[in-house]
Amino acid sequence: MIDRDTVSQVAGLARIRVSEAEIPELTQRLGNILAMVDALQAADTQGIEPLSNPLDATQRLRPDAVTEPNQRDRLLALAPASEQGLFLVPRVIE
Repeated sequence: MIDRDTVSQVAGLARIRVSEAEIPELTQRLGNILAMVDALQAADTQGIEPLSNPLDATQRLRPDAVTEPNQRDRLLALAPASEQGLFLVPRVIE
């Protein structure tokens, strides 16, 4: 069970200012939260399948095929500066 000293210590670690008048209510509320967690941990979950995870889904992939013609040389000719097939841009960070 949680007591006044623990509430004061946790408040100090969290850098939360808690007045002496608030400590009894916080002690009660935190005690209720911990009791609820204990009740949840006591529940029998044997044989229960976990919920599905949307991150486990796989996306349909399209074929990796070239659909546009290679226009690199034409586009580089429009650039103010290029070198070895790359666009040159002004340095932003010194």
